[in-house]
Amino acid sequence: MDNDFELEVVDLEDNPKRSRVRRRSNGHAGNAAEAKKPDGGGGVKVEHGENERWDGAKWDHFELRERAVEGWAAHVVGIAAAQSTPNPKASKGSVLTSKPTLVQGFNDFVKEAPPSKKAPGARPSSIYQNLINLFNFSKELETERRIIANDPEHNAQYNYAKNYIKTSKYTFFNFVPYNLFEQFQRLANFYFLCLLVLQLIPVISSLTPVTTAVPLIGVLMVTAIKDAYDDYQRHRSDNQVNRRKSLVLRNGQLKEEIWSKVEAGDVIRMENNQFVAADILLLSTSEPNGLCYIETSELDGETNLKCKQCLPETESLGQDDARIGAFRGEIRCEPPNNQLNKFEGVLNWEGKQHSLDNDKILLRGCILRNTDWCYGVVIFAGKDTKLMMNSGKTKFKRTSIDRLLNFIILGIVFFLLSMCLFCTVACGIWESLTGQYFRVFLPWDSLIPPDPPGGPAVIALLVFFSYAIVLNTVVPISLYVSVEVIRLCQSFLINWDDAMYHPPTRNHAKARTTTLNEELGQIEYIFSDKTGTLTQNIMSFNKCSIAGRSYGDIIDPRTGEFLEISEYMRPVDLSRNPYHESNFKFYDQSLVDALDGGDPECEAFFRLLSLCHTVMPEESRGKLEYQAQSPDEGALVSAARNFGFVFKSRTPNSITIFAKGVQEVYELLCILDFNNVRKRMSVILKKDGKIRLFCKGADSIIYERLKEGQDSLKYHTQEHLDRFAGDGLRTLCLAYKDLDEEYFLDWKGRHHEAAVSLERREEKLDEIYEEIEKNLILLGATAIEDKLQDGVPQTIANLAVAGMKIWVLTGDKQETAINIGYSCQLLTDDMLEVFIIDAHNASDVEDQLRKYREEIRNITATKQPQTNLSVVTFSIYSDEGVGQDNLSDAGESNGGFALVINGHSLVWALNPKLELLFLEVASQCRSVICCRVTPLQKAMVVDLVKRYKKAVTLAVGDGANDVSMIKTAHIGVGISGQEGLQAVLASDYSVAQFRFLERLLLVHGRWSYYRMCKFLRYFFYKNFAFTLCHFWFAFFVAFSAQTLFDPMFISVYNLFYTSMPVLALGIFEQDVNAKNSIKFPRLYTPGLQNALFNKREFFRSALHGFLTSCILFFIPFGAYYNGMDQEGRSMADQQTFGSVVATILVIVVTMQMCLDTSYWTLFNHITIWGSLIFYLLLQYFYNFVIGGEYVGALSKAMGEPLFYFTTLLTIVVLMLPVMAWRFYWVDVRPNLSDKVRFKQRHDAKMASKRSEHDMLRTPSARRSRRSVRSGYAFAHQEGFGRLITSGKIMRPRNMKQGPMSNGRATNLRPDNKISLVAPAPSTVEV
Repeated sequence: MDNDFELEVVDLEDNPKRSRVRRRSNGHAGNAAEAKKPDGGGGVKVEHGENERWDGAKWDHFELRERAVEGWAAHVVGIAAAQSTPNPKASKGSVLTSKPTLVQGFNDFVKEAPPSKKAPGARPSSIYQNLINLFNFSKELETERRIIANDPEHNAQYNYAKNYIKTSKYTFFNFVPYNLFEQFQRLANFYFLCLLVLQLIPVISSLTPVTTAVPLIGVLMVTAIKDAYDDYQRHRSDNQVNRRKSLVLRNGQLKEEIWSKVEAGDVIRMENNQFVAADILLLSTSEPNGLCYIETSELDGETNLKCKQCLPETESLGQDDARIGAFRGEIRCEPPNNQLNKFEGVLNWEGKQHSLDNDKILLRGCILRNTDWCYGVVIFAGKDTKLMMNSGKTKFKRTSIDRLLNFIILGIVFFLLSMCLFCTVACGIWESLTGQYFRVFLPWDSLIPPDPPGGPAVIALLVFFSYAIVLNTVVPISLYVSVEVIRLCQSFLINWDDAMYHPPTRNHAKARTTTLNEELGQIEYIFSDKTGTLTQNIMSFNKCSIAGRSYGDIIDPRTGEFLEISEYMRPVDLSRNPYHESNFKFYDQSLVDALDGGDPECEAFFRLLSLCHTVMPEESRGKLEYQAQSPDEGALVSAARNFGFVFKSRTPNSITIFAKGVQEVYELLCILDFNNVRKRMSVILKKDGKIRLFCKGADSIIYERLKEGQDSLKYHTQEHLDRFAGDGLRTLCLAYKDLDEEYFLDWKGRHHEAAVSLERREEKLDEIYEEIEKNLILLGATAIEDKLQDGVPQTIANLAVAGMKIWVLTGDKQETAINIGYSCQLLTDDMLEVFIIDAHNASDVEDQLRKYREEIRNITATKQPQTNLSVVTFSIYSDEGVGQDNLSDAGESNGGFALVINGHSLVWALNPKLELLFLEVASQCRSVICCRVTPLQKAMVVDLVKRYKKAVTLAVGDGANDVSMIKTAHIGVGISGQEGLQAVLASDYSVAQFRFLERLLLVHGRWSYYRMCKFLRYFFYKNFAFTLCHFWFAFFVAFSAQTLFDPMFISVYNLFYTSMPVLALGIFEQDVNAKNSIKFPRLYTPGLQNALFNKREFFRSALHGFLTSCILFFIPFGAYYNGMDQEGRSMADQQTFGSVVATILVIVVTMQMCLDTSYWTLFNHITIWGSLIFYLLLQYFYNFVIGGEYVGALSKAMGEPLFYFTTLLTIVVLMLPVMAWRFYWVDVRPNLSDKVRFKQRHDAKMASKRSEHDMLRTPSARRSRRSVRSGYAFAHQEGFGRLITSGKIMRPRNMKQGPMSNGRATNLRPDNKISLVAPAPSTVEV
């Protein structure tokens, strides 16, 4: 089994009566059935020291865990996870049945202990259930897929999924019931539905049902319209994909079909630049030896081409539709799964069995490139394709504020019931002591028993429901309407922000959901992909060191300082080279001058670059183009080409270049291919009787193999390498060696013996390679820039200062990921330690984690807090106080730790035994980089942090391999670049560049959180102030559920009188502007601490509303208790008193809104002052025009000075303490927001006296620094050397169409000039 994909899943059960027991799988064989032995009573007996027995529920949990473990760990044994049950129909020769399943390995390797009834310290939630839900596991798992090509009748019996995909949720017919069912699952909606039912009962309702029905219907309609629009967009996207055209072979003839009608077993034809419609087995292609090239940007975000090859037996089918239509091969393979890089199966055809692997499979979402046509059999279609399996299940995401609101609403409901219960008891007491004697004046209803004990009890019971209706506004349904409207408007503000518009791709930022905006202001962990997200996946030759001299730096002649290259600098002129590329830019003229002067070292340097590689050339539209297996290698060959050493063509035993216009042909004797262990590649060439070995590789590897006597050259080259690495560039060292022909012939013979050896072939080849790659002569070093997206270093620096922890989860190898970490300043040379975990087994991983944990503890215990000087205020602040309220600029923090972990180590680190230890170490690091991780491992890392840290997580990526991570995180962000749209379609927000994440979080996220918190605090305040007035009134109306306010006022208080100002606050409010939000990232800290709205803030708002209602009620009550107008008439009537309290209430809450508003816009002025005017107009219209119950009450009160005195006194008593309290905190104890707001106002006043740029920080994209680390990173993979030397990758020159050509020659490109010759004896496949 491949060590890179070892797996251990350990489930610990703590029990004081027995030691810990674990169950582990590493792919060993076993028999699952032996562990599952029924033992009566529905239980299952498992071998164990105490012979304990499982009940059915425990067994269900065990099976659940088995299914989840199989799903994410299928790659351990290289077979589908679902093959836990042997298929009795499988033939003995099947490769599938000859291998052990994962579950069998589990049961045989270690015996399972039954779980205790309640395991202490159990994990917060079941990851098994989450993974099953996330990755669409069906209950009945398919164990094996059987397909016969071109036989729809046979394939139909298995009922395999068709190629139709559906990501939408509703249909036209089920929308109304399904959506209503979902909405009434929300506690608040169900609560108001129950209230509506109660209000329909006349005997207990003192309010019209309209007061609840209208807002409830409004909420349901607004939410339904939003859900319908979102689902309509999904339907459009689905239809666009399902209606793509594909050529399908029907009855021996090609027929154009839409994708949704393609089925498993169909043979389809694809042409160049077309999307692959389904997961297919490649049958034949237009290229020689059955090769084809695909781009997998939709799957993994990588734009470099990958090579696939069909079986030699099916290659002969060519494009003969009749022969392909008669093809009846039987394919037996693994069932559908989400492993992008694994496939196993067999093809039975013409009595022979052929093994199938991932190199023969084209996955849905790939794009065919540089291949005129190809044919393939559909194996997986629609939802069964690996692309869709990785898309996961769409999960409903809720914000932490939503969850807190649910808790608060439950608390408010209990508070409401408590008030109702109090009023019920008080009513029963009053009716028993006093009310029964007033039945002549206040007769009891006919339903009430006349006897004193029974009558008061029934009345009290009915009053309970009456007060539940009267006081229900303490939980206003308009809260949810307002929240939805605010979120919708905030989403529009994100969509309309031109500062997040990317002109090259014409993409705006887009909020694809309207329910998570405020969560953007609480992100603590960011999980990012690398390729296509942080980088552009474009390599450029930036600098080099040749013979101890560095080229590529631009030096200021006045100061001697290195200048940073900008777009305004003019590159060197290379146009005299007919093969130069216009997009290649180099700025150091001295290198061109050295080449023009015939410098032998420079010429040898670029000659090596043009010869030592596995690049394939081709002519396209009269232009020479290169097909490189990795962008690194393509950049090096391209650099040599632009400097005059043009790689022109190759055959299996020759390489042709044009060196400064002169053709040179080299005999290719051998390619010593690259792999991750060797970290180098070499070619052995012969020209003019001289044999020379050219080598390129990591500096540490090459330096160990250099000939003695090059100390000075090594020293200077190492200095350059350190500087290149400090600049974040990817470096390689170049060297050569002349070989004696007699020695080479002897070596070649031994190499051939090792290459054909059946035992220890790899070890013998490594020894042979080591022998010849010694005593090398150093030529120099290259420095390639893996171009970051614009603004990535600044964005990462600002997000880190804001308190966010950034983890990079990438499929790239360790060296590449570390190099990019330094480039984007995720890793810095100032860090105290960079921990690397690369062990291959559980015990070693645990040892490394424990060792690093102790180191962190020791260093942290001895380290003194570091202080820095603010560049704005020259005040001292501590690095450790990220959340402190210091008016300091963003700056770059130094020190801290970083963690780098490989995928094979991460498998062990994520098991239940070690996951907490891993998380403890990782959470103490500033940066974490996970290399060589699978898509599912990305999701599991996110899930681990979600479960244990209770922090808000954000995942950002650009490819289908990021979809599971994006859907697992609280918030998923897709990069809508040029690498496909799978991540965008699965995301909650999309941006065109990673740098826009800074503005999305620090500006829109922080504003959204700030606005929503302020909105909620005010909303609860105003509703407690409004509703509790009824409670105080109950003491004076014998707890009879008589309302203080006009029923019309109760209905529209939240809907009209106070809704618009608070909506304007929730949409437009901001404490500081966008520029300062980015300039001072620490402003983001309150969101990380949930400081602006939590249980304490809610109780504060509720207490404020409680006190306000008390003063609102009792000051007017005292003023009007014995009040008279100027004519001596009493004003102590209920309607006048209610109208006065209602009017003062509207004025007070509006003035409170004025105090809460920090950012005044035209909308704020209109809504605040307009609400007061609208209140008076609506009161007049309702009472005088429509004829309301309280007609004339308010106008009568407003005609007396007593009203204005009472209003002024109430306002002063309520507002003065609030203003004093806020003045004290802003003036004496200001927080960072207060300081920045003061600075913002001060800067606005001083703008005419000083220029703005004096205060702005302008960090450079790359910090030039000396580094002692290696800058080696090479994204090459093993295998292309073998294809080249075998001749399989070569295109024949002129193949005349004949009986065996199958029409292939008609598709050859006319510009191929390289003839195919027999490979030399030394070109043995290695």
